[in-house]
Amino acid sequence: MDLITDTAELRDVCTRLSAQPFVTVDTEFMRETTYYPKLCLIQMAAPDGSAVLVDPLAPGIDLQPFVDLMAHEGVVKVFHSARQDLEIVWMLGQALPHPFFDTQVAAMVCGYGDSVSYEQLVNDLAKAKIDKSSRFTDWSRRPLSEAQLAYALSDVTHLVKIYEALVAELLRTDRGAWLDEEMGVLTSPETYQADPNQAWRRLAGRMRKPREIAVLMEVAAWREREAQSRNVPRGRVLKDEAVIDVASAAPRSVEALGRLRTIPAGFERSRTGTDILAAVARGLANDPSEIAMPERARRSGGNGALVELLKVLLKAVCEAEGVAPKIIATVDDLEALADDDEAQVPVLQGWRRTLFGEKALALKNGRLALSARGNRIVVHDLGDSAD
Repeated sequence: MDLITDTAELRDVCTRLSAQPFVTVDTEFMRETTYYPKLCLIQMAAPDGSAVLVDPLAPGIDLQPFVDLMAHEGVVKVFHSARQDLEIVWMLGQALPHPFFDTQVAAMVCGYGDSVSYEQLVNDLAKAKIDKSSRFTDWSRRPLSEAQLAYALSDVTHLVKIYEALVAELLRTDRGAWLDEEMGVLTSPETYQADPNQAWRRLAGRMRKPREIAVLMEVAAWREREAQSRNVPRGRVLKDEAVIDVASAAPRSVEALGRLRTIPAGFERSRTGTDILAAVARGLANDPSEIAMPERARRSGGNGALVELLKVLLKAVCEAEGVAPKIIATVDDLEALADDDEAQVPVLQGWRRTLFGEKALALKNGRLALSARGNRIVVHDLGDSAD
């Protein structure tokens, strides 16, 4: 299991792989101490039995042949739980793999539950076992051990059989189109362009006051820019809970900032403390009436029981259809649907509407009922007979 450490050898390998119908791909990286992932290893395998390991840390190696292979339209690129791997590919060449297939997404469509693990698919579809002892090792240290290399290679060799089995199942059930939207999100450049001005959305939670959102926008954007410029994790700059505390309290002075329980002692008098107070001031200066509140904050919030009922319906439908709930609707989707029959959410569009959305609307409007029969939930179509 030799590592490819030379550009010419990498080019030859990628040329051979470009003649294959699909290539399975995985990466090993480190990001515990950085904002951007540090690529440490690339693994690839193909249905002809070939498998390779590439050392991105080898002196002088140019990864452009790998980037070119990822963009090759004649080869399907297969990953499992691909988001972070695709972020790395995007960083290497400002391009994303196409055509592309994520076995975790496909497995959800095929009834394997939400966020099914690679290990489970290896057990179920490849009929193999994985030695996970090297999973959390330091991939940046050289030389890599034989155990590390064997573990890394297994991440793509078993993926060949997994991909073939999932494709066969998608063809059998005629559900290939169900993947299109999820794959589209994963292969959209916007997914990997970390815009500091959008960083607040991940932390907004159930904030409902425009002033809090206005301050959150500024503080979160400042933290994101700082983390990017220093190439450190966001939490090294300011922890999430501290950002939320600052947005809620909107401290206007050094003393007020220092009184927040999530701000370390003395932090408020540092340059970072000055930056935080400046961000708070910018947020408070914004006109609250012009703040674009999160969709969740605009909802009535009085539909808790209905949302729970929709969750039960979703679970019942998913069990009957053999598909993971996460691929059909999120809690946010159900909350939006409970609030508005014409909510602009995926669950009311396309195949999701046919599979679940129409039933959800019928339940909400008294044309469908649920009952328990033993350990099963039974769905009853009431038609237009309900009062």
